[in-house]
Amino acid sequence: MTQKNNQFAIGMSVISSIFFIFGFATTFIITLSAKVKDIFTLSELEAQLLTGAFFLTYLFLSIPTGYIIRRIGYKTALVTGLLLMAVGSFMFYPAATAPSFPLFLAATFVLAAGVVFLQTSANPYVAALGSEVTASGRLNLTQALNSIATMIAPWIIAVVIFKGVSEIPSPQESAQTVKMPFLLMGSIVLLVAMAIVTIQLPAIAKGTVESKKSVWKYPHVLLGAVAIFCYVGAEVGNAGLLVNFLNDKLQISKENASTYAAIYWGGAMVGRFFGSIMLSDIQSRTRKTLYFALVLMLALVSGAFVTDWNWNIGAIFLGTSVVNLLAIQLGRGNASLTLGVFALIAAALAIVTTFAPGQLAIWTLVSIGLFNSVMFPNIFGLAVKDLSNGEMSTASGIINTLIVGGAIVPVLMGAIADSPALGYSWAFVVPALCYLYIFFFAVKGSKMR
Repeated sequence: MTQKNNQFAIGMSVISSIFFIFGFATTFIITLSAKVKDIFTLSELEAQLLTGAFFLTYLFLSIPTGYIIRRIGYKTALVTGLLLMAVGSFMFYPAATAPSFPLFLAATFVLAAGVVFLQTSANPYVAALGSEVTASGRLNLTQALNSIATMIAPWIIAVVIFKGVSEIPSPQESAQTVKMPFLLMGSIVLLVAMAIVTIQLPAIAKGTVESKKSVWKYPHVLLGAVAIFCYVGAEVGNAGLLVNFLNDKLQISKENASTYAAIYWGGAMVGRFFGSIMLSDIQSRTRKTLYFALVLMLALVSGAFVTDWNWNIGAIFLGTSVVNLLAIQLGRGNASLTLGVFALIAAALAIVTTFAPGQLAIWTLVSIGLFNSVMFPNIFGLAVKDLSNGEMSTASGIINTLIVGGAIVPVLMGAIADSPALGYSWAFVVPALCYLYIFFFAVKGSKMR
């Protein structure tokens, strides 16, 4: 039993670091689109092509990756993904030296290929490491750790890349600010890959799949894949337009707007910690209350930290986090009910963002991050429910293919934002529709067999 517990701890520790790495890389690219817009003097639609190049990778590689993982195993797949991420990170150096937008897109595609390997292998690995009953709780925990990285990435962009941007005289010099973050990312990822090669991870049974039909025949898998399309598209679309939306509507500098992007992703972190506690097998009400209090303290401190210790903003973030905690109680620890509640609230916030004035629009948009929090792990957990380990990797490949929503929805939102008749505000109607479909999946689609 002790050895089994040790293997579980090792497995969860390694996978948690993987979630942190690809969370940081993903959010860094999404937030970088605002910088790329300035460097190459692009329209919003063109700038969102950077995000599009990242998420388009899922369309081409997710299903093949699922089959590859069945052959080479989870550990080799993790190392492969990390090496691809390192190569993509280092490619940004010549892309910024030129500077060349096509090279930026190529580097993004390679980096994303590594993330696809990591995500396609990591999610089913976490789900299969323990009991199916607590799978959503484990996925929420790893996604919460992922979200720590997603909060840090926009803050780094604000501090390192956007800070003092008005003093940079040319696009060529502006492009140079992206070099060091990517060099550091590539180096760290290489070190992690080397560490994984040297340790022994707990084995997960590969199983067998009778035929491709044995997975494709499950309605809840396919409907879950569409829900992932909507979720990723909405989450990425909101984040991708957030900086330029605040700059355009409220004339907030891009450096400061990036800190609000950090709070948006920080909401996902806070909500996922809540979700991991609520959906866990913790029975003690006292322990749960203590953990909830610690997460609320984290919300206060992190909100203040990313805004240069502005405790007023930290307090507002704390208040919205309390609302999120109350909402998660409505789910009563049930993954589908919690998902449905959160999807409805996120849809309402997106609609209010479209019509709300000034400061209210900031916080309705930023608060969507809190309600995005449990969506990916809960959708994934519901979509692969009742599958065998052998079917899991193929189903994960199908589901992860639909992460391509992150390539399509932000570009569509960018096209609406560019329209003189509509503008940035109306672009948020698109994620509202996405959240309404997720509500359908939660209450109906996830139960179809």
